[in-house]
Amino acid sequence: MSNGYFTVLGEKENLIVIERSKFICYIKPVEDEIDAKNYVESIRKKHSLANHCCYAYIADDKGLVQKFSDDGEPQGTAGLPMLEVLKNKKIFKTVAVVVRYFGGIKLGTGGLTRAYAGSVADCLSVSDVVSMEQASICKVDCDYDGYSILLKALNYNGVSVVNTDFSNKVTVFFAVKTEVESDFIDKIIDAFNGKIQIEKIENRYFAFR
Repeated sequence: MSNGYFTVLGEKENLIVIERSKFICYIKPVEDEIDAKNYVESIRKKHSLANHCCYAYIADDKGLVQKFSDDGEPQGTAGLPMLEVLKNKKIFKTVAVVVRYFGGIKLGTGGLTRAYAGSVADCLSVSDVVSMEQASICKVDCDYDGYSILLKALNYNGVSVVNTDFSNKVTVFFAVKTEVESDFIDKIIDAFNGKIQIEKIENRYFAFR
């Protein structure tokens, strides 16, 4: 895995109108290129009457899998400007689709470039952008008396509680950034005087806000 990357949390839609043309931008996180292509096709079907359905995506976490399309707009005025916005914002594993309904007024190449890039930038500005970082997902059990101690220990930079289960005991699942994992685990063990066990479930990317 790489050190981490930025992406969006969930799908977002945003509309801008320029000279009576409607530009509807959709942004969504993707797992891979197949996921990105399928999403583009779903938007294309949803807006089958649109004049253009342009897209750009970076489908991996290193920026090596990327593609764009002008979909009938003058070459270089749509897909590439959209891709440049994703690259400049360092947004990976994300697809952006801009649907255009022509309003009757031609924008020129410069106007189109600004419109498509601006559409993506505006949509990103209202999206929930998160940092995906290498982390360990762990589980820890304690009794109810020790829960307040655990909560205090979990208030640590680079740690996020994923889920908590309350039954005959308290089970907490948490994500901890790889870079602080060792120090944090030591902190919990010290807080319980060594009388607690932490189980590591998996290593994966996790969305830290």
